[in-house]
Amino acid sequence: MITALTTGFFSSLVLILAIGAQNAFVLRQGMLRQHVFPVALTCALSDAVLITLGVIGFGSLIAAFPNLPLVMRIGGALFLIFYGGLRFWSAWRGQSQLEPAKSGGSLRATVLTALILTWLNPHVYLDTLGLLGAISLQFESLADKVSFGVGAVLASFVFFFSLTYGAKLISPVMASPRAWQILDTAVGLLMWILALGLILGIGD
Repeated sequence: MITALTTGFFSSLVLILAIGAQNAFVLRQGMLRQHVFPVALTCALSDAVLITLGVIGFGSLIAAFPNLPLVMRIGGALFLIFYGGLRFWSAWRGQSQLEPAKSGGSLRATVLTALILTWLNPHVYLDTLGLLGAISLQFESLADKVSFGVGAVLASFVFFFSLTYGAKLISPVMASPRAWQILDTAVGLLMWILALGLILGIGD
C-alpha cells in the first residue's frame, strides 16, 4: 500500500509539474495574493474528480477492451517521451518564462478562469484519465488502487496549495530564465523516467 501511495503521489506530481496555462495562472494568482485559497482548492478538487475517474474507471473499460492497457501504456510512454523532449528543448532554448501579472479580478471570474483552464485543457484528461489510469493498472488489489488514487490526489493538493502560497517566495527566483531552464530539465528527466517505467511494464 505504501508503494502504491508513493507511486501515485510522485506520478501525479511529475505530470502536474509541467508548467502550462493552468499552473501559470495559479502561480500568477499566488504572486498577486488574490483569491489564493479558492484557486488552489478549485484546481485540486477538479484533479481529484478526474484522477478518481481515471483510477476506478479503467476496470470496466478493460473488460470491454482487453488490449486497452497495452495501448495506454504505449501511448502514455510515447507522450511522456515526446513531452519530456519538449521540456529539454525549451530548457535548451531558454524560452520558458512566466510573464508578470498586471491585474487581478473578482472571485467569481477568477474561479471560472481556473475551471476553464482545467476542464477545457485536453492535457488534463490525458494526464488524469489516461496516464494515471494506465499507471494504476500495475496495482491489482482494491487497497493498492485506493492507495494509488489517494497518493495522486494528495500530490495535486500539495502542489497547488504549495504553488499558490509559495509563489511570493519563489517569484524572485523564477524571474531568472536560468531557473526555468533547470525546472524544464528536471521535468523532462522525470517524465522520461516515468515513460521508462511504463515501457518496462508492457511485458508484465
